[in-house]
Amino acid sequence: MRLLTMREVREMTGLSRSSIYAMVAAGDFPKPIRIGARAVRWYEHEVRAFIASRPRAGSTRSTQ
Repeated sequence: MRLLTMREVREMTGLSRSSIYAMVAAGDFPKPIRIGARAVRWYEHEVRAFIASRPRAGSTRSTQ
């Protein structure tokens, strides 16, 4: 089970730091786990599941 840094999460999702924390607060993004007084990490499988659940830009998927 791999843990991701904020930098890795930002690179994988294309989201900014503030967007990630806003989405965590809203319950729309996986919560980080605290590994130290000032350090957090995210489970890679949770971030990948979040990415897979998002519609792709320019997607032509039908909603019907």
